[in-house]
Amino acid sequence: MRFDVLTLFPGMFDITLGDSIIGRARQAGLIELNTVQIRDFSTNKHKSVDDYPYGGGPGMVMQAQPIYDAYMSVLKELDYKPKVIFMTPQGKTFNQEIARSLSQEKHLILLCGHYEGIDERVIEEIVTDEISIGDYVLTGGEIPAMVLIDAVGRLVPEVLAEGSCEQESFNQGLLEYPQYTRPVEFRGKTVPDILLSGHHANIEKWRHEQALERTRIKRPELIQK
Repeated sequence: MRFDVLTLFPGMFDITLGDSIIGRARQAGLIELNTVQIRDFSTNKHKSVDDYPYGGGPGMVMQAQPIYDAYMSVLKELDYKPKVIFMTPQGKTFNQEIARSLSQEKHLILLCGHYEGIDERVIEEIVTDEISIGDYVLTGGEIPAMVLIDAVGRLVPEVLAEGSCEQESFNQGLLEYPQYTRPVEFRGKTVPDILLSGHHANIEKWRHEQALERTRIKRPELIQK
């Protein structure tokens, strides 16, 4: 799967997504991650990409032209148009269902805003989807884009071991059951006997009950859904 990110801060992505599971997936060729520096497409000598908002108000607004040209630099080598996702607090709230759906795409372009916002005209021109990672505001779209890449990328076939996602939180509408590993006892707390019994049917039943109870206590709205 391929991700292209239109951003003012490309260095953030290699630092954060160069290690662990996504880093290994990139090395294995399962995920391709490219960053496009929007500033490279500025037409003025100072390489600025923002200006004062029409109508007044605080902050600066990212200009349409550098973003559009950055987008076209990706598109020119393609014979198809991938989804373009704008990371914005105004978008649909990201969840596991959306991540699963996006993992079926072969190519996504992510647009990261900054400053007070982006000229609405380029959003109307190139953006196909708007996604938010929560009801709060960050300094830019880079961290939300990395969240999306991590959540979507781990669902790409072969990135994780087969079956690794099946029992995770939200996969079946529930939170995940509690997990334990060695030693059997830690600070007076022991692993539940059922997990040491070797009786797989009973273990699966216990895990399902624990997932239900954990969801009921921590996220009751999921039960209602």
